[in-house]
Amino acid sequence: MRVSGKVVDTRGEVVPGVTIDIWHADHYGHYDVEGFRYRTKLALETSPEYAIETVMPGHYPDRPAQHIHYVISAPGHKPLVTQLYFATDPFFEGNLDKNYAKGGIVGSRELIRPVTLYEEAHGARAEVAFDLCLERN
Repeated sequence: MRVSGKVVDTRGEVVPGVTIDIWHADHYGHYDVEGFRYRTKLALETSPEYAIETVMPGHYPDRPAQHIHYVISAPGHKPLVTQLYFATDPFFEGNLDKNYAKGGIVGSRELIRPVTLYEEAHGARAEVAFDLCLERN
């Protein structure tokens, strides 16, 4: 799966010096608490764009919706802590507008992103776009 997006401020301007911490569970819903699998830290010096290649995270009992954690920071901006959720997740029962707030798991419908599937020679490939916006201090 490829997850990509851009980081801008509330004016739509590029934010220099962005750091993005990203982590999630493996496809079985387990976090690697001893190593660094499915964890990364990205430094965006001048480009607003980021991309990672990873696996679709699994479900686990405390958080039944598949998700990826983000912490985004940059000098002169308020840190942003958020999660990315997937529109294809069975948790939402095929109706995002009705079920996005089910169980208090997701705070905003905008955090649930469409998943685009592509057929390739070696199998299917998923892509998700997740743009991020930072507020100035």
